[in-house]
Amino acid sequence: MALAGLKKAAAAAGSKKYNLIILDEINIALKLKLVALKDVLKVIANTPRKTELVLTGRSAPAAIIKKADLVSHLREVKHYYLQGVKARRGIEF
Repeated sequence: MALAGLKKAAAAAGSKKYNLIILDEINIALKLKLVALKDVLKVIANTPRKTELVLTGRSAPAAIIKKADLVSHLREVKHYYLQGVKARRGIEF
């Protein structure tokens, strides 16, 4: 499913119809080897400069960070999961 999503993102980027494309949690998909780094780098390379491409998720590979124009690091301060609240469909998964 992750690879199918990446293929859709690549097609969207290549279509030049979108101003913004978000690859949510793609860095986790890379870490879990659900998609190949070379394929994500190809999407980045083939995305027009006028299209904002946002890649999210922890543990971004150095190659992704090097290609990025902006990199942010968020730190968890408090999370209800630690109080026993389970992941909710449509929110966390």
